[in-house]
Amino acid sequence: MIRGKTAIVTGGSRGIGRAIVEKLASQGANVAVIYAGSQDLAQQVCTQCAQQYGSELKAYQCDVSDYEAVRQTVAQIRKEFGTVHILVNNAGITRDGLIAVMPREDLDAVIDTNLKGAFHMIRHCTGLFLRNREGCIVNIASVSGLMGNGGQCNYAASKAGLIGLTKSVARELASKGVRCNAIAPGFIETDMTRSQQENPLLTSIPLGRMGKPEEVADAVAFLVSADYITGEVLRVDGGIAM
Repeated sequence: MIRGKTAIVTGGSRGIGRAIVEKLASQGANVAVIYAGSQDLAQQVCTQCAQQYGSELKAYQCDVSDYEAVRQTVAQIRKEFGTVHILVNNAGITRDGLIAVMPREDLDAVIDTNLKGAFHMIRHCTGLFLRNREGCIVNIASVSGLMGNGGQCNYAASKAGLIGLTKSVARELASKGVRCNAIAPGFIETDMTRSQQENPLLTSIPLGRMGKPEEVADAVAFLVSADYITGEVLRVDGGIAM
């Protein structure tokens, strides 16, 4: 039961993140929507969900790769919402390329956002979870972190690292009533996957189609409510990584 609880969703202004915000708000959660770029998109989803579901939502601009910026943002969320019960680390970027020619900057950018960004959020929310004696963290990883993907060594490494982070945090915080799980989406229809439309792996999806952001959001809602699941990696991938 998440009605009345406060959730943070990073990368919440579009794509999978937006679908997660809408799903949690529809179940009565109040949501802090963290975005990096478009304030208009973030405000749009906040206004829409507040009107449709009656939840309280507010947008916060924050570069999750910046440790100090995350600390300040979480402190502001605590001030305005009181506390945090749910954290969904969805913010992510890609900088695809072959390893033989990949610039070091493309590795750093992806690791900084996808992996270190999740660490920063967990690090600064953990104190709130411990005070509440409860908390739920859901990290949005990827099947690339499970099976690899040519041309995405930086992205796959960041998501594999996120899975390791998930399991370690789950073990460390379980005795404090805090759960930590990951979701590993496959090919999901978003702006980020438009460049993958010709990827031959698409023909290998047993269910024969790309997934929808709402299907990932459904998995998030399940894990948020599944009180006896922690340290799990739930694939939402049409069977491609089975």
